[in-house]
Amino acid sequence: MRHRWFAGGLWLVLVCCTALSPALAERAPLKTVPSLDVPRYMGTWHEIAKYPNWFQKSCASSTQATYALQANGQLQVLNRCKTDTGEWREALGAARQIGGAASPQLKVRFAPEWLSFIPLVWGDYWIIELDPDYQWVVVSEPQREYLWILSRAPQMPASTYQALLGKLDKLGFDTQRLQASKP
Repeated sequence: MRHRWFAGGLWLVLVCCTALSPALAERAPLKTVPSLDVPRYMGTWHEIAKYPNWFQKSCASSTQATYALQANGQLQVLNRCKTDTGEWREALGAARQIGGAASPQLKVRFAPEWLSFIPLVWGDYWIIELDPDYQWVVVSEPQREYLWILSRAPQMPASTYQALLGKLDKLGFDTQRLQASKP
């Protein structure tokens, strides 16, 4: 009798572990690319897809981010998009690297500069996938609540996009949540 109970308990543990393995994979720490060449990263990036979020609700098309290196070592970030009425909406912010000069982990803020001393106004901006030629990038943060696929061009080849979806799936992202952006 005990043998059956033990075998049944072992079976239940195996079933639970198998069922939980995808959830456990999602909880694995998110890794970034090994390094970032900041001057190569500067310029305009077009949003290809994103996880929907509250601060981009009014963006209907042409979503882009332009990065410029400042004299103080920080980055100026200009996010802009067209609303459904065709007007441009812009948000000016700043970013700074966390770690060394080649760190792919940044903090970004769009709150007023005088609030910069408050840690909560800075959000994580981690580069988790990056084209060797800096033609596309995938950005997220440790909790995987935000996700963007960006490209130097307003559109990305379908084969590149599908390959990125495969990589994101393996990293524990819900690719069904991705929302394609209109050029």
